[in-house]
Amino acid sequence: MKAVKFATQIDEKVLKELKKYAEESDKSISRIVTDAVNEHLKRVRVRPAFTEALEKVLVENSELLKRLAK
Repeated sequence: MKAVKFATQIDEKVLKELKKYAEESDKSISRIVTDAVNEHLKRVRVRPAFTEALEKVLVENSELLKRLAK
C-alpha cells in the first residue's frame, strides 16, 4: 500500500515517548503510528451491539468455557 504524507499535532510528552519507543524497537515512527491507527480503527468499528452480545455470552457461559479450555 502506498504511504501518503499528512500533518497532525501530538502532545509533546507523547511524541517523546513515541520517539523513544521507535528507537528501542527499531521501528519507524510512521510504522508505529500506522499500526496504532489500524488497531484503533479495528477496535472502534466493532458494532457496540455485537460487543455487548459477546460479553453477555462470555459471562453467561464462563463455566462451560473454562471446562472446554481444559
